Amino acid sequence: MSSKEQKTPEGQAPEEIITEQHDDVEAVESDASAEQVDPRDEKIANLEAQLAESQTRERDGVLRIKAEMENLRRRTELDIEKAHKFALEKFVNELLPVLDSLDRALEVANKDNTDMAAMIEGIELTRKSMLDVVGKFGVQVVDAIDVPMDPNVHQAIAMVESEDIAPGNVLMVMQKGYTLNGRTIRAAMVSVAKAKA
Repeated sequence: MSSKEQKTPEGQAPEEIITEQHDDVEAVESDASAEQVDPRDEKIANLEAQLAESQTRERDGVLRIKAEMENLRRRTELDIEKAHKFALEKFVNELLPVLDSLDRALEVANKDNTDMAAMIEGIELTRKSMLDVVGKFGVQVVDAIDVPMDPNVHQAIAMVESEDIAPGNVLMVMQKGYTLNGRTIRAAMVSVAKAKA
């Protein structure tokens, strides 16, 4: 037996040992080359990551701005709509005393006096014509009796016992109320029915 044959592990030919050693050397060389990453590749990877992050931020910013613009557009439309609906509120508030005066004139007028009939008819026509005009712009009168008292449109002045009107309903309107497009301009002053004790 030669010295070479003595050092080889049993059952392996010398060519196999050389091949294994050559494979080990190649594996070590490939590991070393993998560890030696080109600094340019690393810089490119960093720049690509920064670019992706910047693009994501830019997309998010554009979406946020679009959403803000849409919200602003909606708010502006609502503000314009409200301005159109309620622009007459101050004007209508100034007309309410005139309507109240016409109502009071009709209440105190002596309807039995034939000499006053023409004047009473003129006041009634003036009142009706005024209510028709303001009604075209969304003004409604709140003066119904025997309806449930609604704190949004009624202001209770007194509670009065009544057998004819259900408890909690409007018994009498002392001063008419008015709404403009559903918003209360002036609550009606009313007395509310309560059950007899």
